[in-house]
This record gives sequence, structure tokens and C-alpha cells, in this order.
Amino acid sequence: MILSDFHIHSSFSDGNNTPEEMVKKAIEKGMQEIGFSDHSYTFFDERYCMPKDNSEYFKTISALKKKYCDKINIYCGIEQDFYSSQPTNQYDYIIGSVHYVKMGNYYIPVDESLTDFKSKTDKYFSGDPISFAEEYFNTVANVIDKTNADIIGHFDLISKFNSVNLFDETDKRYVAAWKNAVDKLLKYNKPFEINTGAISRGYKDFPYPSENIINYIKANGGRFILSSDAHSTDGICFEFYKWQGLIK
Repeated sequence: MILSDFHIHSSFSDGNNTPEEMVKKAIEKGMQEIGFSDHSYTFFDERYCMPKDNSEYFKTISALKKKYCDKINIYCGIEQDFYSSQPTNQYDYIIGSVHYVKMGNYYIPVDESLTDFKSKTDKYFSGDPISFAEEYFNTVANVIDKTNADIIGHFDLISKFNSVNLFDETDKRYVAAWKNAVDKLLKYNKPFEINTGAISRGYKDFPYPSENIINYIKANGGRFILSSDAHSTDGICFEFYKWQGLIK
């Protein structure tokens, strides 16, 4: 049984619950460890992330560490976006994630909505979602270099809305793009998330990354960690019991 979860969001960024509410639910579930990883500040999009001065985040998590030290181990992490320039040396760990691709001076969100994904594909990629995916994976390939991540976040986030068959995930160009990114990241020996967040929010029925990608990572000696990407108390350790076999 998995008794830890290190991809947790709170009301400090785009989560629905306070850190203490998340801690209490984790204790209720019998967890041994919980790690907060609220979103790093991105100057070009402040809707979802922590403010540039996030000192209150540190104070709050530090206080919770002490308050609940006899019940659960609590860690203060960060989900560092590829395009965030905020320092990360003060955190217990870093999840490195790509939520945007940059085209010229524009930061294009990968996971905002189905409508937005389609409109951005039409506007910036001539209606070709595989080109969008290629640019995304070209960015992901460098996420550890850029963020110094300890964990690789939702590797194929580009597939979030693909339950409606926006593009063919067996397309040779798509496969070549993700394989190139995996090959570059494997040399760092950092774990890839098996992330159940899109399942808990109703977008997917299989975690990130896809089964084909998981099998490729395994075949080439890669490692995994289960993460819920929880944005509410209900999401903590979501379906870990169902997917824990994937990390073996």
C-alpha cells in the first residue's frame, strides 16, 4: 500500500483546500508522508500559481510540520514550471513540469481547456496537434536541466484532452517526440510520475504517462513514483491502490 503522496496542491495556488485540511485528510487516510507542491510563480500567468512572494507558504507548511510531527511527515516542495524563474533551493524537493510551450513571445497553455487547446492548435500550429505535441515534448526533454527537478511531472500532459481523439497517439511523429524526450531524461535517473490527477478530475481513465510510455521507460531502466496531483482532499492518493502495480 502506498502511504505517501508528494504532488499536492493547496489554496496557496489552485487547490481547493487549505494545507491543514489536506494534512488532516492524509492522516485520516493513514498516510505516513505528504508533500506540498504548489505551483511556482509565472509572471505571464498569475491565475493559478502562488504569488511571487510566497513566504507565507513556507511559514504555514513549517508550522504544520511541527504541529503534526507525531502523526505524519510533512514536506514543503514546489511544482516548478519550466518557464518559472523563481529560486528553488529552499524547498525539500522539486517537481519539474511543463504547462506551456513558448512560441515567440507567447506562452501557450497545454492543459487549460479543450476549447483553448483546439484554438491554440489552429492559431499557432496550423491546425496540426502533432506539431503542438512535438513542441511540448521538445520542452519536456529539458525540464530537469531547467528546473533541477527531483521528480518529472505528468510527462505527457499534452494528452489531457485526448479522450475525444484530438490526435493519434500512435502517429510516428508523436511517438518519436516522446521517445526523444524520455531518452534525454533517463540519463538523470529521476523518477517519472505516474499521475492520477486527470482521472480524479474526469479527463482520463488512465494515468499520465500512457501505458506505452510507461512500458518504454521501464524497458530502458527508468523509475516511477505515484502522485495524485490532488487539488482537493478527495484527490489525495487517488486510486493508488489500483495503479501501484505500474511502478514495479
